[in-house]
Amino acid sequence: MANEKKTQTGVWPKIKPFVNGGTSGMLATCVIQPIDMIKVRIQLGQGSAATVTKTMLRNEGIGAFYKGLSAGLLRQATYTTARLGSFKMLTTKAIEANDGKPLPLYQKALCGLTAGAIGACFGSPADLALIRMQADATLPAAQRRNYSNAFHALYRIVGDEGVLALWKGAGPTVVRAMALNMGMLASYDQSVEFFKDSLGLGEAATVIGASAVSGFFASACSLPFDYVKTQIQKMQPDAEGKYPYNGSLDCTMKTLKSGGPLKFYTGFPVYCVRIAPHVMMTWIFLNQIQKAQKNMGL
Repeated sequence: MANEKKTQTGVWPKIKPFVNGGTSGMLATCVIQPIDMIKVRIQLGQGSAATVTKTMLRNEGIGAFYKGLSAGLLRQATYTTARLGSFKMLTTKAIEANDGKPLPLYQKALCGLTAGAIGACFGSPADLALIRMQADATLPAAQRRNYSNAFHALYRIVGDEGVLALWKGAGPTVVRAMALNMGMLASYDQSVEFFKDSLGLGEAATVIGASAVSGFFASACSLPFDYVKTQIQKMQPDAEGKYPYNGSLDCTMKTLKSGGPLKFYTGFPVYCVRIAPHVMMTWIFLNQIQKAQKNMGL
């Protein structure tokens, strides 16, 4: 009993949601990284998924699909750690305020919006490094930054552009994270209820089905913001030192004018394929981690 009380009141219960969230996100990223790499290349105008894949294999080799993995892992260690950890804390506090009753859907969505914003603020520097490393091979040789890893990228960005440059494109990053978390969490909860209660599916089928639905809505809500964020983060100044966009709003308006609303959904199939499995695997890994910790008495 004393040990149980110690576990309940110690430091570990407070940090466990953050540790578990970051670990599950990093494991999922190791699997998803090649799809994410293809998605970024499609958004940069390299062609279809099949064309991008063939070109990368022919010109850069299999290792190209894992370029930027260190930045991707660092992003999960910051973004997902803060996002899932803060979401757990927010929902726990909200349930306590609700006298222990389950939260209505809108309150879960609000917790997801807040957690997404918190996570994005922490993860924006690593996200910037990831986008630049993935886009580097698409630039002319003279313009390539040639970052060796995520920490080298962060060091160079601070040295060349200043500390605040680490949060370049942070505005769309935060908004994207809020939209993604709202779509992901709200649709996931509703889908679990539908598959489990209405269709009577088992646990595995429910998780897979709900994750797929959740991934679709997370993609649909967040891709326009992801597109703008990518354009802002990868832009280079011209010979006169002028950037193509003055900011997120300018990028949005110019994109609408040149390509219309559907331009923001460039690469949607690959983006959706990338988001849905990542959502699913993150929850699966998280569930397995929690089971292992329970068996170890943690």
